[in-house]
Amino acid sequence: MKTVSILGSTGAIGVQALDVARMHGIRVAALAAGSNVEKLAAQVNEFHPRLVCIFDENKADSLRKLIGDDAEIVTGMDGLCKAASLDEADITLNGVVGTVGLMPTLAAVEAGKDLALANKEALVAGGNLVTDAVRRKGIKLYPVDSEHSAIFQCLMGSRRCDLRKIILTASGGPFFGKKKSELSGVTVEQALAHPTWKMGKKITVDSATLMNKGLEFIEAMRLFDVPADKIEIVIHRESVIHSAVEFNDGAVIAQLGVPDMRIPIQYALTCPERLESPTKPLSLTDYGKLSFYRPDFEAFDCIRTALRAAELGGTAPATVSGADEEAVALFIAGKIRFTDIGELVSGALDAFPTREIHTVRDVTDAVAAASEYVRERYEKGI
Repeated sequence: MKTVSILGSTGAIGVQALDVARMHGIRVAALAAGSNVEKLAAQVNEFHPRLVCIFDENKADSLRKLIGDDAEIVTGMDGLCKAASLDEADITLNGVVGTVGLMPTLAAVEAGKDLALANKEALVAGGNLVTDAVRRKGIKLYPVDSEHSAIFQCLMGSRRCDLRKIILTASGGPFFGKKKSELSGVTVEQALAHPTWKMGKKITVDSATLMNKGLEFIEAMRLFDVPADKIEIVIHRESVIHSAVEFNDGAVIAQLGVPDMRIPIQYALTCPERLESPTKPLSLTDYGKLSFYRPDFEAFDCIRTALRAAELGGTAPATVSGADEEAVALFIAGKIRFTDIGELVSGALDAFPTREIHTVRDVTDAVAAASEYVRERYEKGI
């Protein structure tokens, strides 16, 4: 059984990863969280990692009072990278949200750790920095997003030259069927009411704007080394088919399952083994029917902007990712409207020229500039 370091352990992905670890007795070498001291301390007391990172350095003393000397405590980006690259871990699961996940992703790869990646921004913003490093180090990269895990599984045992296209499914979020004019008054509570998945706030809002699918489109390009014209997005409301691939002979292979992230998380941690899962089995007769639709690119301009960034390449995806992070944070804080998110992300993409990515600094500069653009637009009243 592998030993794992879990980044973002108090978030939705991290908590579900610990469900899997608990069920199968997977040893946890390190845990890392942002600022939730109480939840992190409870995890430390249960799983007894050697090292624990609390990203907010101001919370380190509070964590020490709760866990004593049970684990080494580190903080900040240096601490997060240390947790990602810990010697005794066989695999690092990165469930951190946002572009902050890029540096620990690269740290894990450079340390020769296999990588279970749920942090899509590392691939989206980082361009080929991550995939090139993975190839150079010869480590295994297991996608954790349900869609990319599905594609990964569908492609196993097949020749890549036989692939015609990837069919990337999307739930459509809570506002499926709405016109753009109906979305301006959407509340935070409505945006967080996802119809099929239980996720963190940022990714749930991204699912509501369909930005999440745009980011996953770029992620699929990076993970599977395919051009944009070989990926089709299909709205699938039931979230039973997690994605599919079509081959040159017309055969389509899909991966199905109940909408529960513990399935792809577990597969990333135990691949190639398929162990008992803490999820309920899929019953197709309970669903009765499965439905499919084309995305509405007019009503949901975030996805249109993300696909434009995918075509531009270079720093464009980093710009879109950085702008989206800032805009979603403002929306969750009640400072901007739901429809402002798409306007701000599109505006950021238009505001900055696309450049090639050679270093991490190229990525962080693009993200920072996009974030600053969004803040300035907000301060000026959008």
